[in-house]
Amino acid sequence: MASTDSDPEDAITKEEIAGTAPAPDPGTAGISQGTKRNAFTELMSPKTKTTAKDPGPEPKTLASTRGALTRSFKERDGLGAYTHDPASFPASRVIYYSDDFVAIHDLYPKSTVHALLLPRSPAPSRQHPFDAFEDPAFLATVRAETAKLRRLVGKELQRRYGRHSAREREREAVLDGEMEWEEGRALPPGRDWERELLVGVHAHPSMNDLHIHVLSPDMISDCMRHRKHYNSFNTPFLVDVADFPLAADDPRRHPGRAGYNSRDLVCWRCGENFGNRFKQLKEHLAEEFEEWKKE
Repeated sequence: MASTDSDPEDAITKEEIAGTAPAPDPGTAGISQGTKRNAFTELMSPKTKTTAKDPGPEPKTLASTRGALTRSFKERDGLGAYTHDPASFPASRVIYYSDDFVAIHDLYPKSTVHALLLPRSPAPSRQHPFDAFEDPAFLATVRAETAKLRRLVGKELQRRYGRHSAREREREAVLDGEMEWEEGRALPPGRDWERELLVGVHAHPSMNDLHIHVLSPDMISDCMRHRKHYNSFNTPFLVDVADFPLAADDPRRHPGRAGYNSRDLVCWRCGENFGNRFKQLKEHLAEEFEEWKKE
């Protein structure tokens, strides 16, 4: 049953579960210092009938449908609105959908790019991911679709930050004829943005519908407000889809016992330990973000 009752293992706040917490402008997809263009929709070109499109002025019927959905699917069941009728949501929220999956922008992103993959099959989508991923066939479909969304998120990172990256600039210089390159020699590989992504499920999901996180590692977002927000993505509390199925004695099956979300705050990039000093970590992450972009 949907509820916002507090649970010490939740990775998000009661207000986020209820949908009442402040959220970024959907046009920015969680970025406060960037373009508002919906690049995900562009990356899905050529468009298909199952790609979320920007509808322009919203028809009243769509607005009323979405309103009814959000009233029916609320609190911990809120993600069900997207899988039930993804076409009623704009491209600023739904990235793409098919008969089997819906990909959306996280309403409360914890990084500059933060997407969710939602399976639409009723039975596994209401299971805990640890249980759902015991089914080899279902796990295989999730991995394949996650790889698709991962490519899109990687391309979006390249679009946003490629101009800052030294590895990207070297490759582009060769391709543009600005740098001499020995014939037959392999081109500079550029930056593997996909490799840097975080892709997985929370050991203790706060929402009832199964969802897979695909996000950039930077942890730069106005929605990154609490220690548990950070640690839920930077400790074993986030379980990579590649790690499933889990062994019966895997400690990630008992995240509360392991105390992942109460661990010291450790910078994802340089490893500096900030203890419980979240404000100082946030300031440090902003500096690391600028350096990360330059790699």
